[in-house]
Formats: sequence, structure tokens, C-alpha cells
Amino acid sequence: MVNGPFGRFATVGQTIDQAAFDEGLRAHMRRVYNFMCLALAITGGVAFLGSTWVMSSPANIQLVYGTPLKWVLMLAPLAFIFFGFRPQSMSAAGLQTSLWVFSGLMGLSMMSLFLVFTGESIARVFFITAAMFAATSLYGYTTKADLSKMGAFMVMGLFGIVIAGIVNIFLGSSALQFAISVIGVVVFTGLTAWDTQAIKEQYAEGWGEEANSKLAVMGALSLYLNFINLFQMLLSLLGNRNE
Repeated sequence: MVNGPFGRFATVGQTIDQAAFDEGLRAHMRRVYNFMCLALAITGGVAFLGSTWVMSSPANIQLVYGTPLKWVLMLAPLAFIFFGFRPQSMSAAGLQTSLWVFSGLMGLSMMSLFLVFTGESIARVFFITAAMFAATSLYGYTTKADLSKMGAFMVMGLFGIVIAGIVNIFLGSSALQFAISVIGVVVFTGLTAWDTQAIKEQYAEGWGEEANSKLAVMGALSLYLNFINLFQMLLSLLGNRNE
């Protein structure tokens, strides 16, 4: 308790300020998760509708996956992630639009999952991913431990996965793909906790609505990518393939 004639009022003022900050932080995190969930919904909808059209006839399958178009669909999200997001020069509304466009492109690139895996196993793995993601993100939000060292280690693991994945395009090794998937589950689970803590720590009420809106979009993008990659790694391990 602060002593003096103004001590009691200073303490009350600090309590009110902290309560206001906490409420602002909760609203910020809700915005992040809402953006992420909407992006996932766009991706899922585009992937499902696109795969339905592709599988409606052999000619459509040949058009999409029997021509260089398949490489366009595969690489479009990667190209957009490098050139479509410019937080420093774009408005918050522009960043949101970029997120929705990127989510649609990711959905197009993921259409092939419905050709490879059964719909039932895709749904099952999605709910498993959602449960793992929710638990890990909650841990990242509530823990008092500093996850920065773990995050740096996970980023190193991410680079290893990318390099191994590129190598395996040429090798086509099922054993290497299994190892990539197992390590990927660990890496993207860890990144989810780390990114959640980072998003929480980046929030500052004094930055203003526009700046925090941009932070919310970029935070949603990082969590979205963790979810998508975790889902694909788990699907590779647990999914049932079409006969």
C-alpha cells in the first residue's frame, strides 16, 4: 500500500489502468483468433469446393494436376507470403485483404489433400489439430516462462524441415517424409506457444488502433501458418489414403 495523502488514490488508479490494459489485451487476442479462424474457414471452403470441382471429371483432374498449373497452385501461396504482405506500407484494411487472398490461395494449393486422403480422416485430423493447437496456444498465453529460447530452437528446426522437404522432393523417401512429419509436429506445436506469447507481449495499448490492428493481422497470419502446417504434418502421419 502506498503511504501519503494521495497513496490510496494512486493505487486505485494503477489498478484501473491495469484492468483497462488487461481488457484491451483480451480484445486484441480475440481479434487475432477471429482473423485466424476466418482465414482457416476461407482455406477450408476453397479447398473443399475446388476439390469437388476437380474430382467431378477426369478432364478437370488432368487440367489441374496434369499440367504446369499444379506448380502455380503449389507455389502461389509461397510467392504471396513474400510479396503480398507489407505491414510498414499497407493499412490495416489492406493487410486484412491480403490475409483473405492468401487464405484462398492456400485453399487452392490444398485441394489435392481431398484427392489423396479420405474426407473422414481429413475431418478427424482437423479436430485433433484444433485440440492440440488450442491447448498449446493457451499455454503460450498463460505461462510465465520465457519461451524465446525455445522459439529460437524451433525456428532452427523449421529451417531443417524446409531443407529436408526440398531434398525429399527429389528422393521421394517415405522414411524421410515420416521423420519430417514427426519433427514437424514438434516444431509447429512449439512455434504455436512461442508465437502466442510473442503476440501477447507485442500488444501495447498506447500504440493506437491502426498499429494494433496491423499487429492482430500479422499475429493471425503466424498462428494460421502454424495451424496449417501442423494439420498437414498430422495428416501425413494419421490420415487414411484413398484407395
